[in-house]
Amino acid sequence: MMKIAGIAGALSMVAGMVMAEAHGMAPMVEAADQDVSNGVVSASKVMAGENGWMVVHRTDESGKPGPVVGYAPLRMGENMDVAAILQEDVQPGEMLMLMVHAETGGMKTGVFEYTLGATEDGPIKPDGKLVMSTITAK
Repeated sequence: MMKIAGIAGALSMVAGMVMAEAHGMAPMVEAADQDVSNGVVSASKVMAGENGWMVVHRTDESGKPGPVVGYAPLRMGENMDVAAILQEDVQPGEMLMLMVHAETGGMKTGVFEYTLGATEDGPIKPDGKLVMSTITAK
């Protein structure tokens, strides 16, 4: 009986992701340049196909994700005003990449376990592309 419930749950999650994509709710991050002097960076909207994380990476003009400086949990679906507490100082003019990561492959559910280049709780890549938005700190 539990096995059937598990299969039904997995099918429901897949159906939810397909429905979300069909309704134009593909995974995305919407964020703008902002003042981070309060130690927080926010995305106005994040769409996630499953529970996961909005991860804040340092970046630069190269557009490559660098070290993680913050993260916040995401629920499957639409997440509004997602705020991540920065774990390091970020100066005005520095660029940050806000990226959707999965909650998969780690040892513990609900614990962010990613380190740069690891597979645990790593970035999602629909169609081989990262789901992210780059901002400049003010």
